[in-house]
Order: sequence, then structure tokens, then C-alpha cells
Amino acid sequence: MHGPLHGIRIIDFTTMIAGPYATMILADQGADVIKIEAPERSDHVRRAGYAQREFSAAFLNNNRNKRSLCLDVKSKAGRELLLRLVATADVFVQNFRPGIMQRLGIDYDQLRVVNPELIYVSVSGWGESGPYAHKPVYDPIIQALSGLASVQGGSDELRPRLVRTIVPDKVTGITAAQAVSAALFAREITGEGQHVKLSMLDSVVAFLWSSDMGSQTFVGQEVNVARAATFIDLIYETAAGYISVSVMSDDQWQGLAHAVGHPEWLDDERFKTPAGRDHFANERLELTQTALMTRAAAEWLDILDSAGVPCAPVLTRSQMVQHPQVQSTGIIVETEHPHAGRLRQARNAARFEGTPTEHRFGAPELGEHTLQLLTELGLDAAEAKRLLEAGIISTSTHHQEDETSNG
Repeated sequence: MHGPLHGIRIIDFTTMIAGPYATMILADQGADVIKIEAPERSDHVRRAGYAQREFSAAFLNNNRNKRSLCLDVKSKAGRELLLRLVATADVFVQNFRPGIMQRLGIDYDQLRVVNPELIYVSVSGWGESGPYAHKPVYDPIIQALSGLASVQGGSDELRPRLVRTIVPDKVTGITAAQAVSAALFAREITGEGQHVKLSMLDSVVAFLWSSDMGSQTFVGQEVNVARAATFIDLIYETAAGYISVSVMSDDQWQGLAHAVGHPEWLDDERFKTPAGRDHFANERLELTQTALMTRAAAEWLDILDSAGVPCAPVLTRSQMVQHPQVQSTGIIVETEHPHAGRLRQARNAARFEGTPTEHRFGAPELGEHTLQLLTELGLDAAEAKRLLEAGIISTSTHHQEDETSNG
């Protein structure tokens, strides 16, 4: 069986994280994703962070199940090759600043002439208009302007803080992947392609509004300075280790009070209703923290779980990988990469009963599939050699070694 997007061809003209993460989700779901990189300037993430045998972890974790075509699209011959590829594609995804694709001659208006049914996805940082539209941007910059850093800091009056994972990049990637699926479904109905536009800023603002923008929701009743709901978060220190505890319902609150040996909390007028427990959250959490300091984390987890109180240990990254709940879901898998060695990665999160996702192959070397793809486009060996010698295409190091040994 194949993944749900089997038969869909996607041209991935993206770099860094947001775009590649989006297209990897689609590749995991069965799409034939062809990653385009320039011979002289490949995706920066190939050289970033933890690495082994010339493969960075970040590149491996955002580019599996893709084929690599190394192509200079700034050249006339390179652009012509790309247009031939576009004619065979369903989706084209790019994440360059507004105006760049037009200068390269591969924006939506130019590509839909070649393929009217093409779904063209433009992922930008700020959007196509406004005073910031042409500014460069990275994840922390979006965290700053979107309000996410202020939300993470707690009160607007406290020091803003970054979330220590690239939320804007990854939220944008997930948003883009969902948008591609929706556009493909729409094309099934209308038979028409379209231009899909989204930005990191829009993705994060939409993401925040679900739970963090209550102070700005009621028009005419906005709160100018939002305050933190609590000054204590839901990570509690114990006599040995940390746990998270969260109670919402009356039953859970009663279970907590009895479990920690303080049934008198149930008679406190401040805490008798959910509204009261929210209003006096700081006082409630301070009492909880004091009570939890009397035993070790492992003891509390057993006691609280027996009382029906939602709780969990606070794990490090290495501990999480070994936790029995994580292992039972099969979310983390180990595979053998032909060049980078044995890898541990998270599989695609969604599980399809009838069209399961699959790990077909690991992230590609730069230009690993160049010759294969040119053959699919109908070029013969002589044409490929001419393009290679002219620097318009490039192949992976291993393919070059194979050519030399065969010669």
C-alpha cells in the first residue's frame, strides 16, 4: 500500500526549516517530492548543527523521502529544465522573499502558463505587502513581532522570552502542508490550479488566537496590558525531581486536595468553583507547590495517578526517547541511512489505516537524483554530460565517484 498522496509530484524550491518541513510531511504521506538546490549554494541547513558524514541532523530531519535535483535555475538552460519538470508536477512550493521568484522567471504567473493545473505555494516571512514585506526574517524575529515572546514571558509587563524551539517555522510548515492538501482537494472538484500564499507571521498570529488572544477578542473591550494568568507555571518541584500537574474539573480538584493531604482546600471559598480557582490561581498554585515539596516525584506520580489527577514526569530529551508511553506509540523509529549511518527520527504523526505513510528513503545527498530525474525528463546521457560540464547541473559525490570508476 502507498501513502495517501501517492501519485502527486511536488517541486520543493525551499530552504531552511519551514518549507522543507512542510514538503517532508507531504513526502512522508507518499508524494514524490523533488528538492531543487543550486550547485554553488545548497540549502544552508545541510551545514548547520549536529552532523555526521556531511549530513546535519537538521537536514536529515526535514528532508527525508525526497529526491535531490541540483540545478542552476539562473541559467537559461537550467530554467528550461525546471519548466520541463514543472509541466509534470502537481505542486510547486517556494519560500523566498517577494519578488525573487519573478526575477528568476519562475513565479506563479510564469509557471501556470506551462502548467495551468499547478498549485503554486508561496511561503514568506512577512507576507507580500506592508513595510516589512521585503525584510529578511528568521524564527525569533517572528516570535518577537507576533506577540509570542510576550505571551511566553507571561505578563506584558514582564521581560519577553523566546520559546526555545522554532515554533513559527514549524507552525508555518504544518500550515503549508495542510494548505497543499486542501488545494489538491479543491483541484479535484474544479480541475483548476491556484496560487496559495501564507506567511510565518500570519501562521503564528492565527495559531496564537486560538488560546492566547482573549484580551484582544472583544472589540471595544480590549485589555491594553495583559497580565499573566499565574505567576507560577504548571511545572512543580518535588523533594526529588519535577512533575507537571494540571486540574480543571471539580472532581480533579477534589482528587488533588485529598491526594496531597489537604482536604481543607475544598472548604476554601476561593477554590469552590472553576471560576474561583482561575481567579485565585496564584494562591492555589502556591499551595500546591508547597504540598508537593514533601515527597519525591516518583511517589507523587503514583499517588496522583491513583486519585485521577492529570500528571506526568518532566523529562529531558534523552529520557523522553526511552519513556514507555512514547515507545508504545511507535512515534520514534530507527532507520539505516546509506551515508549518515543509523538514525533515530520521529515518523509522520498522522496514521492512515488504508494508506499508511512510509519511510521510503532518507534525506538525499546534494544532486543524488539529478541524473535519474533528467532521464525521466527524456534527456540522454550526452545532454546530461554537457549540462554537467557547463555547471548547470551537479550530481552527488557518490555518483561522481561511480562515473569515474565506470569510465
